[in-house]
Amino acid sequence: MKILLFGRGGQVGWELQRSLSVLGDVVALDHDAAHNPDQLCGDFSDLAGLAETVRRVQPDVIVNAAAHTAVDKAESEPDLARTINALAPGVLATEAQKLGAWLVHYSTDYVFDGSGQQPWCESDATGPLSVYGQTKLEGELAVATCAKHLIFRTSWVYAARGGNFAKTMLRLAGERYVLTVIDDQFGAPTSAELLADVTAHALVKALQQPELAGLYHCVASGETSWHGYASYVLAQAQALGWALQAGPAQVMPTPTSSYPTPAQRPLNSRLNTKRLQSAFGLTLPHWQQGVARMLTEITGKQ
Repeated sequence: MKILLFGRGGQVGWELQRSLSVLGDVVALDHDAAHNPDQLCGDFSDLAGLAETVRRVQPDVIVNAAAHTAVDKAESEPDLARTINALAPGVLATEAQKLGAWLVHYSTDYVFDGSGQQPWCESDATGPLSVYGQTKLEGELAVATCAKHLIFRTSWVYAARGGNFAKTMLRLAGERYVLTVIDDQFGAPTSAELLADVTAHALVKALQQPELAGLYHCVASGETSWHGYASYVLAQAQALGWALQAGPAQVMPTPTSSYPTPAQRPLNSRLNTKRLQSAFGLTLPHWQQGVARMLTEITGKQ
């Protein structure tokens, strides 16, 4: 089986190179063609180049881990965000449909308006608050035109590799005596590692049961606020021996309104994962498990 992976340099793309490697021959592409085998195009602003890449590789599965994820920046460059998040996935869907290939795509809780307190189900009405959310929703609709598709909506993604919220909190806690963190946005920190492993598992089953094609929510279990997330990170770091100026008791709560941003954030990013777990026979670990593992990995301490 040949798998064409886009976005290999991102957090999820990096982990997908590992998880998909046991399923077949993975052709993993970066944004820059100079870093790709045979100069293949991985630039999502080059729609014709993407189509040509798929035709050249002739994959059985396309996995798209590329996206315009600069949420605030998308407000000032909506055309670029739409090209990368909606038009490019549409090109992949068209080419995948021609080949009879599977197309795997990742989306976001930002397709919802963040109202209420209940976890969002796949069937709930969408209502994005930002250009990023709107273009990701358009991308979902484009990908769904390919008969064999798997779309995974997720939230609050992190990895040991690259920057993330936990690393930012650790850095700031090493420099300051008090931190102020938003306490009225709720979700589940979800590791890129978990997303990659779920993808590989789901693909194996979907290849055998094409009727499993569709949209699924994929996040770690449980929920927290950014304030709760920061407090947990600092408590775990202290237990691992980090020297910090600020501990969990010095993390002060504040509402979203105190941090105005160009793009509006959803307050409720909870996602219901029952459909995913039932369809693929999965049990999703608690968010704290993945965060603790990531902290141990970046500290090198057991």
